[in-house]
Amino acid sequence: MLESFYQTHDYLVSHVKPPIRRMLMDEVNWDDRLIAIKGGRGVGKTDFLLGFAKEWQAKNPEKAKQILYVNFNNFYFTQHTLYEFAGEFVKAGGRRLLLDQAFKYRNWSKELRDCYYHYPKLQIVFVASPVMRLIEGNQDIGNLVKMYNLRGFSFREYLSIKLQINLRSYKLEEILNNHEAIAEQIVARVHPLEHFGEYLEKGYYPMGFETNSFQDQLLKIMNMMLEVDVLLIKQIDVAYLGRLRTLLYMLMSEVPCGLNVTELAEGISTARATVMNYIKCLKDARLLNLLYTDGKQFPMKPSRVYMQNPNLCFALPSRDVTAKDVSETFFYSALHGTHKLNAIENASFWVDRKMRIDVCATMPKKEIFRYTAVADIEVGKNKLIPLWLFGFLY
Repeated sequence: MLESFYQTHDYLVSHVKPPIRRMLMDEVNWDDRLIAIKGGRGVGKTDFLLGFAKEWQAKNPEKAKQILYVNFNNFYFTQHTLYEFAGEFVKAGGRRLLLDQAFKYRNWSKELRDCYYHYPKLQIVFVASPVMRLIEGNQDIGNLVKMYNLRGFSFREYLSIKLQINLRSYKLEEILNNHEAIAEQIVARVHPLEHFGEYLEKGYYPMGFETNSFQDQLLKIMNMMLEVDVLLIKQIDVAYLGRLRTLLYMLMSEVPCGLNVTELAEGISTARATVMNYIKCLKDARLLNLLYTDGKQFPMKPSRVYMQNPNLCFALPSRDVTAKDVSETFFYSALHGTHKLNAIENASFWVDRKMRIDVCATMPKKEIFRYTAVADIEVGKNKLIPLWLFGFLY
């Protein structure tokens, strides 16, 4: 039984060629026994798992049979349990089980817990949809699992892949305090503005390097987010898919924007509270980002709504996206996840509850008194910082 799984594993591992080694690979504590890799659809979670397996086997060739990648797409799991499979794997000497498409397995949470307690020599790493509840509200594994987030490519990663060069990342404090020297070092090797526009349009997702029909593939991913991540996993009746699609279209036509919940409710013929719940689902699926003033959160109305990453801003060909809109979306996407962002009066963003940062598409004409990220400059000065440099945070 295991042999067919090993054959699939060997084929996939031998053929996987991650275009870049993701920083998350070094951030995960691989000694933990239950690890979840969360990430939006299309950001490379499967390649991340297979890439880890490839690295581990290269370092431990004599232990190659101790690690196994398994996809729950396999019909085997319609008649057999994960707990049963893990037991056979452990009995055969297995130690690391890598699980993909866990949401397709009915009792994934309970059986992960059972495996954790009954097979103490077994480590399980699984990838998870962003809408899956792993810690908060999960009584099975909430206190057992260690969760990590895999994001799409940063601008740094995009440049490294496209130009086949090694570029290091920087902490936010380094960029704010030393951006002139950092930018000059990078510009000596590459001119970022020559590539920044393309990144904003199709550089966040790995498929940007793999297909000539990026827009079509992006729309497929967005529909999968709605149909699988929102409807299937959140267990929303498929009859409401049309409303969700209309709501997303209405938001995509305007974002970044404030929310007129009444207008949206009328547009999809539902209640205001339902609109807010739908928006929360779209955020959880990594289609939207919500910006609140400090101290406020869902279910309160956000101050502004953004697409989750700049590539999504271009998913509507009929919309004329402004440079300002894309610039703010990029900034939010680059900092979100590692820094706290809030809305605040008289600035684009309130970052980490201690600094105002403005985002501008072009060089401001008035005198600048606070940090300002500018989209059309390659090297900044004083508090003027090139926007592209915030793409080097990871």
